[in-house]
Amino acid sequence: MAYTMALLFGQGEEKSLVDMIGKYFVGRQERSFVRRGSVESCEDISPHPNMDAGVEQEKLLQQDVTRHIERCLTEAKASVLHCQALLLPRQMTARVGRDVLSAATDEPCGLRGASIRVYVETKDGVKSLGNIRPDPDVTSTFELSLVLKADQAHGWPPLKNIFDGNKVMKLRPEYKLVKRKLYSSASPVIHQFN
Repeated sequence: MAYTMALLFGQGEEKSLVDMIGKYFVGRQERSFVRRGSVESCEDISPHPNMDAGVEQEKLLQQDVTRHIERCLTEAKASVLHCQALLLPRQMTARVGRDVLSAATDEPCGLRGASIRVYVETKDGVKSLGNIRPDPDVTSTFELSLVLKADQAHGWPPLKNIFDGNKVMKLRPEYKLVKRKLYSSASPVIHQFN
């Protein structure tokens, strides 16, 4: 017993199944091209729009963390560090923000899942300056301890009479990041930066 294509569609049409399927998919492709634009305008569309958005979001997170670190240092200047001026190496907070963001890349929530503790190591010991949570709505999955180092020299020799050692604190360009996963038994990882 042989069946023909006409019997499949029931009305004696002479079209083949292949032609019907071809028209269906060609019609759908044409409609999708109309929605996306022509071939000439494809160059304007980024091949990975989510990738561009991710890079922009990372830049914003880095800037936000940098501002939080600067605010933390400013607030701790009089209360914790007991100084009137805090001198930082050029672009240090931006560098620290970039390194903090880099330390968060392999985490499930990225920087949003971080709890960042800021410390300064002085001749009197390590002093806590504050805690930063980039996204308070996300449960922290890891902790980063940023340990900045105070310059142990008491001012600059030629300007020693102008600046009192208690009024001005200078931070060294060296610092370390200690990364500890909160829900893991893995030991902390220490990164030294110069």
